[in-house]
Amino acid sequence: MSTTTNADISNRGRVAARALRSADTDLRDAALEAIAKELEQNAVEILAANAEDVATALATDTATSLVDRLTLNDQRLAALVQSVRDVAALADPVGRVVEDRRLHNGLELSKVRVPIGRVLVVYESRPNVTVDVAALCIKSGNVALLRGSAAAANSNAVLGDAVRAGLVSVGLPADVVISIEGSRDDLGLLVADANTADIVVPRGGEALKDFLLERSRIPVLAAAGGNCHVYLDRDADTEMAVAIVLNAKVQRPGVCNAAETLLVHGERLDLLEPVLGALQAEGVELRGCERTRAAVDLDLIAATDADWATEYLDLILAVRVVDDLDAAIEHIDLYATGHSEAIVTNSIDAARRFTDGVDSACVYVNASTRFTDGGEYGMGAEVGNSTARLHVRGPIGLEDLTTTKYVVIGTGQTRG
Repeated sequence: MSTTTNADISNRGRVAARALRSADTDLRDAALEAIAKELEQNAVEILAANAEDVATALATDTATSLVDRLTLNDQRLAALVQSVRDVAALADPVGRVVEDRRLHNGLELSKVRVPIGRVLVVYESRPNVTVDVAALCIKSGNVALLRGSAAAANSNAVLGDAVRAGLVSVGLPADVVISIEGSRDDLGLLVADANTADIVVPRGGEALKDFLLERSRIPVLAAAGGNCHVYLDRDADTEMAVAIVLNAKVQRPGVCNAAETLLVHGERLDLLEPVLGALQAEGVELRGCERTRAAVDLDLIAATDADWATEYLDLILAVRVVDDLDAAIEHIDLYATGHSEAIVTNSIDAARRFTDGVDSACVYVNASTRFTDGGEYGMGAEVGNSTARLHVRGPIGLEDLTTTKYVVIGTGQTRG
């Protein structure tokens, strides 16, 4: 933010928001298609910039899982382009009538969906967020204020340039998407100014969420860490248990919907050997409770209380044997961050008790926690996965970037 003041950001965002409010669906969709083409045409430059960021991360001994989160390649860039087009193909939530009725005094009242306004997203490492958030904000009529991390500075810069070029090519202001730089102290000052934005979304770990909640005078929609659990119930199928736990932990361990703790029903100790053996074969470090370590002939580190509350974002998994379903729910209630939890069971009753009893944004029955994602949910992309309670929980998509206003039409009525 060096020479850019908070007032500059506020004013630029307000001007762009006014221009965007007059842009119809066709124009916003045209902007998204233009952005998709810019990304395709600048693929070589984008991947080269990303390679610089990855090289820096490797030189500073960044964890492998975090490097993976930072990395773009041909396949991931193509998926990013497709996500922009997927968002364009979705129905426009702006202007949708939620309620329409005539009041007793003859006034015609309509409740309609409108953009929130200016959405500030603070995110760590993931360069794909630059494009995902821009696309969702443009489609929903919002200005995107993007504050990425230094780890992805080169990637974010070239991606942001492509997005703004696409906007300008269809006649929309470049400031519909504004990139913000600066230190952590600068960020604290930015969010302390209520005029900067209408909402701020942290897309990162619990530390980032806590930092913003402590300092922000802008409403915070927390899309933060995921201490996610998989619970193997008494009626779990062994083959299914192995497949789901492996996917939830191993497929991409550095993301927020990866499993961090495995809970196993005390009457199903037979599940431990096949599941934990499969995990160790994939290089997962296992940290087990006393009951787990006593039940298997495997090399497990002794788990501590801190392990139950840790989001590893790495090939590390905490394992605990619990007495029953109620004990599993109690453990999740105590340690989970409210992100995603899964049960593996053949019991309809157990599945219902788990989905009713677990208070997280996304709860799965016989499926991996890795499905918590806006793209997987048919939203095209996501701003993040909200672990808050207001105004949305789970993947934040188009409709979640809108609020409502009342439009009231009369024929000269006055109130007596």
